[in-house]
Amino acid sequence: MLWRGRRQSDNIEDDRSDSGGGGGLGGGGQFRVPIGGRTGGGGSILLVILVVLAGWYFGFDPSQILGGGDGGLLPGGGQITETQDNGNAPANDEMKQFVATVLADTEDTWTGIFKSQGLTYEDPKLVLFSGQVRSACGFASAAAGPFYCPGDRKVYLDMTFFQQLDQQFGAAGEFARAYVVAHEVGHHVQNLTGIMGKFDQMRQGMSEVDANQLSVRIELQADCFAGVWAHYTQQKGILEQGDIESALNAAKQIGDDTLQKKMQGYVVPESFNHGTSQQRQTWLARGFKSGKLSDCNTMSGPI
Repeated sequence: MLWRGRRQSDNIEDDRSDSGGGGGLGGGGQFRVPIGGRTGGGGSILLVILVVLAGWYFGFDPSQILGGGDGGLLPGGGQITETQDNGNAPANDEMKQFVATVLADTEDTWTGIFKSQGLTYEDPKLVLFSGQVRSACGFASAAAGPFYCPGDRKVYLDMTFFQQLDQQFGAAGEFARAYVVAHEVGHHVQNLTGIMGKFDQMRQGMSEVDANQLSVRIELQADCFAGVWAHYTQQKGILEQGDIESALNAAKQIGDDTLQKKMQGYVVPESFNHGTSQQRQTWLARGFKSGKLSDCNTMSGPI
C-alpha cells in the first residue's frame, strides 16, 4: 500500500501514555472487527440498504468489550495473547502515521459516498491505547482486539494487535492492517445510519443463538463496507500487488470457525457471531469488486 506522503487524519487521539484510557464507563456495547448511545441520523438510500440488515446487533455482553460480536474485529473466543508495549511511544512513530493515513482515506471515501446520497458523513475518532482503555461502552483490555464504540463514535486500537495479527494469526501485510481499521469504520457507518438502535431493540428478548445469527450478518456487512473502501482505494492507484490478497487472508484467519479450531480444536456453529472464514472473505471481496453499498445487503438471502 503506497501510503507514505498522503494526507493524515487529525482525528487521532493518542492515549498510549495513559493506561486507564479515555472516556467514562457507560451503557452500550462495543463492536469488534471483525468493533453506547445511538445516532438518529441517516436516511435516504443508505438507510434503505441498511434497514434490511435487521439481523445485525450482536447480542454481546457490554462487559466484554472485545470478545463476542460487539463491534470488534475478533469473534468470541478469539482473544489474543497480550504483549508488552511501551506506552510512551513517540508521537510521530511510523505505525501511528500509517493508521492516521488509512483513517484519512476512509474519511475521504465515506464523505464522498454519503455526499452522493445527500447525506453528511461525520468522521469518527480513532483512539490509540496501550494495554487497557475505557470507552463510553465500558472497559477493555488489548487482549480483546480492536473495537468500535457507538456510544462515543470512536474506534479503539492497541497497535500491538498488528504485530499479533502477523505473528499469532498469520495475517501479515500493511493492507491486512488497513482492513482492520476499515472494518471498524464500517461499524461507524452503520451507526451513522441509525440502524444500530433499531437492532438493539430487536435483539431484546432474543435467544443467544438468534442474537448471534443477527450479529454475524452485521459483522459481514462491516467486512463488505471495508471492501467498498478498498474498491475506491484501488481507484486512487495506491494499492500494490498482493494487497487485496493480504486483506482476504486476514479475513480468513479471523473467521469464527478458523479461530475456534485453532483455540479449542473444534467448532460450535451456533456460537458464531462474526461469520466463517469463507463468509468473511466472500463479503469483503464482494464490496471490493463492486464498490456498491447495495451489494452489502447481508440480510437478504443466504450469507
